[in-house]
Amino acid sequence: MTYTFFDFLQLVGALGIFIFGMKIFSDGLQKVAGSKLRSILKGMTTNRFRGILTGIGATTIT
Repeated sequence: MTYTFFDFLQLVGALGIFIFGMKIFSDGLQKVAGSKLRSILKGMTTNRFRGILTGIGATTIT
């Protein structure tokens, strides 16, 4: 299959929109949860093993 320059532009545009959406989501979540979420995550990731388990758990939930 051959790809054109237009396909590349579409890919870059879609990636840009995705990254922008993630930034907006992250900013909104920080405003809503704030320091409480930060303290919860800090407690759940006190060492590498707990951090890995937290990441695996969060990934399986979503």
